[in-house]
Amino acid sequence: MIPAELPKRTALTFDEIMSTTTSPDTQFRAARWQGDHAGYLELIDQTLLPTTFKIIECRTVEEVWEAIKKLRVRGAPAIGIAAAYGVCLGLQTVPADAEEDDTDFFARLKEVAEYLATSRPTAVNLFWALDRMQRKAESLRGSTSLLDLKEQLLTEAKTIESEDQAMCEAMGQAGAELMPAGGGILTHCNTGGLATAAYGTALSVIYFAHKNGKGIQVFADETRPLLQGARLTMWELQQWKIPSTLICDSMAAQVMKEGKIQAVITGADRIAANGDSANKIGTYGLAVLAKAHNIPFYIAAPSSTFDLSLASGDQIPIEERASEEITCGYGKQTAPDDVQVYNPAFDVTPAELIQAIICEHGVIDPVTTDNIAKVLGK
Repeated sequence: MIPAELPKRTALTFDEIMSTTTSPDTQFRAARWQGDHAGYLELIDQTLLPTTFKIIECRTVEEVWEAIKKLRVRGAPAIGIAAAYGVCLGLQTVPADAEEDDTDFFARLKEVAEYLATSRPTAVNLFWALDRMQRKAESLRGSTSLLDLKEQLLTEAKTIESEDQAMCEAMGQAGAELMPAGGGILTHCNTGGLATAAYGTALSVIYFAHKNGKGIQVFADETRPLLQGARLTMWELQQWKIPSTLICDSMAAQVMKEGKIQAVITGADRIAANGDSANKIGTYGLAVLAKAHNIPFYIAAPSSTFDLSLASGDQIPIEERASEEITCGYGKQTAPDDVQVYNPAFDVTPAELIQAIICEHGVIDPVTTDNIAKVLGK
């Protein structure tokens, strides 16, 4: 049974957070484990930002599923991290002293992983993390106690988180070199510390370009219908004191035409073997606009976001979310009753529209199947 509401641990106003958080080095982490294998997961409830900052405690796998489904935690890397910790929570129901038989343990592991996999279909990091946790457990099967299995799986989840922190910095450093000095950079949705374990993906590139003195000006799309750009990206950019301007999604073409944009950079939730990239709805349109205005379009994403089992973006499953996100956004009805709604959460940008993909291994340019395989070492 999915809980209707998660417990509240900490609540801070926007001004209180702003007074204590000025860089990714000090900001609150999107996901944080507390305690040993019998501990719990803390998440920032991102549905309440920017006006309220709350940390919620997830003590069951059902609460993690709900947090992912309801976008309390979001962003492909952060979803993967939360799912890995969710596995640890789900296994807490198996007694650690049942040493004579691990059948129940591995049956529960399979059940938990399959359950978490139903939370959201598009972000491949979710499935990557769940598969990694299962492979880790299988590699230890029969060679250690159930208590040690639990502890080792928690260590694996923490490793996934720490690896993402390192990847965020590597992407930021590599991508900053591509950003235009003194130029305007347009971004879409949220790709910062709230979506990852540290600096972010596309926002990491922006952060390091700013930190390196490039004198950039950021333009952030509000990102309809859930306004992640307005609520989350602008929140992070203000904390980091990066010059930034919020625009409506429909203003991007005009801002480009006025010559205010010299680069576009976004994240991704799944990248096919040929470079076709799924990201928040509206990204494809930005890539088309960038091409029409001769502006380079970049994507920043870790290697865990690549799904080399898919030849092209045509095979990427696209999540369709509830119609109420459009018709009754944030509690106010903005459309007639019983109106038909189509609400895909993602779209796919073809590889030919992408100037380069930035990952922790470097810059993939040009974006081709062979070059992707070469850079990723696969």
